[in-house]
Amino acid sequence: MTQAKEKNSIKRKFSGIVVSDKADKTIVVAVKNTKLHSKYLKRYIVTKKYRVHDPENKYKVGDVVEFIEARPISKNKKWRVLGLVDKKS
Repeated sequence: MTQAKEKNSIKRKFSGIVVSDKADKTIVVAVKNTKLHSKYLKRYIVTKKYRVHDPENKYKVGDVVEFIEARPISKNKKWRVLGLVDKKS
């Protein structure tokens, strides 16, 4: 018999601000990254939105959350929330 191999997959991990919590069990998180223009060497900000699975509906707009890559949960949801980084004041 052969032993089952464990998959050591590298999962991407981000943190960002919750911009929407209107959907059931889903939050939309905006992540801001800084990029460098190749020709002009100017820094600029790029914002990307991710739909993240929140099964308990406990995160609200303005909270800073951390999330990780997961199996596909729906057509657009491929991320799940890990926890709260900073609460909205």
